[in-house]
Amino acid sequence: MTQYIIRRLLQMIPITLGILTLIFSLIHLIPGDPAVQIAGEGARPQDVQKIRAALGLDQPLWKQYVTYLGKLAHGDLGVSFRTNQSVAKEIAARYPATMQLAFGAMFVALLVAFPLGIISAIYRNSWIDNVARFFALIGVSMPSFWFGPLLIIAFAINHPWFPVSGREEGLKSLVLPSITMGLALAAILTRMIRVSLAEELNQLYVTTAIAKGVTRSKAIFRHALKNALIPVITILALQFGSLLTGAIITEQIFSWPGLGRLLIQSITTRDYPQVQASILVIALTYIMVNFFSDLLYGVVDPRIKLE
Repeated sequence: MTQYIIRRLLQMIPITLGILTLIFSLIHLIPGDPAVQIAGEGARPQDVQKIRAALGLDQPLWKQYVTYLGKLAHGDLGVSFRTNQSVAKEIAARYPATMQLAFGAMFVALLVAFPLGIISAIYRNSWIDNVARFFALIGVSMPSFWFGPLLIIAFAINHPWFPVSGREEGLKSLVLPSITMGLALAAILTRMIRVSLAEELNQLYVTTAIAKGVTRSKAIFRHALKNALIPVITILALQFGSLLTGAIITEQIFSWPGLGRLLIQSITTRDYPQVQASILVIALTYIMVNFFSDLLYGVVDPRIKLE
């Protein structure tokens, strides 16, 4: 296990370097000049040039890239062009809100998907199964930029049970954005749990266990469900990255003070250090989630050897 962890951590180094290179390259392809954004449209050319020199934007791209990697190696994410504040401090202030929203959406998804998926697998081709599959189809088809405002109108304006936006009211503020993001994931998980568990229920070991006197519920929940979780864990890890990127839209809709909203503001103002750092943090979070999901395979199914 120790060797596997060390090997996986070493593999993250070239992956992270590739992400850094891609982020740096793409951000400089975005039209617009940060110096013009800072100085204003009516600024004199010489003033814009002074700002470019102060920010280091007058240097060749390769030199800017080497400087960026050098600062990053020392833990320096840079200073925001927009606020002149430390990028690391701004991300540290926003990151917990994004993770709170992601875990809230994950909780909603698991709360809905597991009961529906299990019942649907047990009663295949019944009316319950048809209802669950219909829900999954609806959930996948509803985009968050439509579903979020619909929830706001229904449960924050027409019936003021939850706040319209912000994070000031604690868990009440988390409900609507979590449902907005979580139901789409719940639809995907419901279908995956149904298919995976239905396949396990057809295996001989389940029939043998029941024939030996094990109750059907115990055979399902103690044996079949545990084996059915492997592909579900994979989907959860992959979809967690979608929750982080999907939070960008949801945070805009609900004015949620998270990393996604900060990223949109930074892109609009051509704040290169902030954009690069925000995307890097999201990418590293996604990498770490997949790493821990690989470790979880061995916990769920001891037959799996980590190599």
